[in-house]
Amino acid sequence: MTTTRTSPARRPSRSGRRALIALFASAGVALTPMAAQASVGGGGAAAPAPVAAPVAPVAAPNAAAQIIVDTALAQQGKPYVWAGAGPNVYDCSGLTQYSYAAAGITLPHSSRMQSTMGVPVARADLQPGDLVFFYDPVGHVGIYIGNGLMVHAPTAGDVVRTINVDTMWGYHSARRLV
Repeated sequence: MTTTRTSPARRPSRSGRRALIALFASAGVALTPMAAQASVGGGGAAAPAPVAAPVAPVAAPNAAAQIIVDTALAQQGKPYVWAGAGPNVYDCSGLTQYSYAAAGITLPHSSRMQSTMGVPVARADLQPGDLVFFYDPVGHVGIYIGNGLMVHAPTAGDVVRTINVDTMWGYHSARRLV
């Protein structure tokens, strides 16, 4: 009996994945995790991976806010590391600090301190570039990008990614700085 061995498809390099993520982000495409593919009984078909759903682009209210949003989105896929402030690793306030710095705005590296800056914004009035805060006392921050979405650096073992604000537990407040 002859056994044929097939090699699995090669995954793109880390830099290649980052380039693809940045390309999708700049095109306004939300990325979702790939579904685990399993072969049943050795001969079954693999489960199809979900297709990324396009996100209708929302124009930021001004050039500075657009720079902030674009900078944050370009960091998707980079790992969370506590106290990380870029350009290769981030924690939540490091991501916001880095993204705002691209627009010439200095933020402290603390979500709680960031939550005292700018002006308060009602949840219903969020605009791209606004900071959204979670927990009481504040312990997490993300950048609102429109359509109910935010980009954030979630936690250890995760990466910078985009999620729906409503799926994040413990919404606290929002602030506008631009």
